[in-house]
Amino acid sequence: MAEDQTYDDGRTEILKAMLRALADRIRALDADDAMLPHAGELMKLIGDVRSELFHYEVRCTYDTPEVAEHRRLVDEARRPDESAWEPTGWTPEDDEEIEW
Repeated sequence: MAEDQTYDDGRTEILKAMLRALADRIRALDADDAMLPHAGELMKLIGDVRSELFHYEVRCTYDTPEVAEHRRLVDEARRPDESAWEPTGWTPEDDEEIEW
């Protein structure tokens, strides 16, 4: 399961190669003024790249349970402590005014 939730270096390189291949194919078709006649081929290539980009985006932002717990602890530590002491304005002279 962990392999489905992460995006390793090998898969990253494959995605980069797919993007480069798409760019190269578009340039080659453009040089021959043949992009539009090959619209179906380009749609398939773009769809494949789009799908892989989606998986990359989702998996690169996925937090493992350990990372999520670390993030929670850091967020909690950054939050102001609601039980923190707040000054009341009391002074020792205030006690002198009270008759016991």
